[in-house]
Amino acid sequence: MSRPPKLSLASIVAEATPKPVRPPSAEIVTLDRAAAPPAAAAGTLKQRAKQMSVYLEPPVYDQLRDLAYAERTKMHGLMLEALDLLFKQRGARSIEQILGEKPR
Repeated sequence: MSRPPKLSLASIVAEATPKPVRPPSAEIVTLDRAAAPPAAAAGTLKQRAKQMSVYLEPPVYDQLRDLAYAERTKMHGLMLEALDLLFKQRGARSIEQILGEKPR
């Protein structure tokens, strides 16, 4: 007598998942995407922005954390302020000016 076939996780999940039932009176409507206005830069900062790691020596990190705590702000805000000062010192546009323009 032969063995029954082994079940895979995919087949078990497929059997357990109920199949969507479309009511017989439902109409399928297609949307004209060309007529829709372009979506603005939506979403959270995490969704819009690029992530970058910064390695700080422990005393530098501690000082930044202490400043953020003393000013009751976040370390991220202080890092952005530092970048703005760097841009100003080098004659580049500020973060506010960059974000005021359309994305490239």
